[in-house]
Amino acid sequence: MGTKGRQIVGMDVDELIGILNRAFADEWLAYYQYWLGAKIVKGPMKDAVASELLLHATEELGHADMLSLRIIQLGGKPLISPEEWLKHTHCGYDAPTDPFVKEILAQNIKGEQCAIDVYQKVLQLVKDKDPVTYNIVLTILEQEVEHEEDLQSLGEDLDSLMLHSG
Repeated sequence: MGTKGRQIVGMDVDELIGILNRAFADEWLAYYQYWLGAKIVKGPMKDAVASELLLHATEELGHADMLSLRIIQLGGKPLISPEEWLKHTHCGYDAPTDPFVKEILAQNIKGEQCAIDVYQKVLQLVKDKDPVTYNIVLTILEQEVEHEEDLQSLGEDLDSLMLHSG
């Protein structure tokens, strides 16, 4: 990374790289969880849910991309194996063992809520110390909040549908 670019970071750069790598691990695991959920989801409204999950998967991959570029820019190296992702993740990986649409939505809402907590903490940490990382994390946080809302809306639509058909 450029010398000045590293100097403007008002905190331990290696610590920051570690934090960003944990978020990077979360994003890859979220991507896979969404992608797989979209393939196996079953039940009412499964097509609407699957297309939303695929859209989210694409966005999570975009987050991993932004984080990896920032890690490299800071002179670090992104985690290079899925084993490392599992070891360093904040939010873990929730295997979609029950493909029923309600369960898939619940798992992914839980994941988004964890991501929102993580990015809120990272935002506070870098707020006055690293404007570049701050902007990246703010962009990601905005999308995670949107994802939670999208998934909860689908859950409400599903509840309404099941209530009226039962």
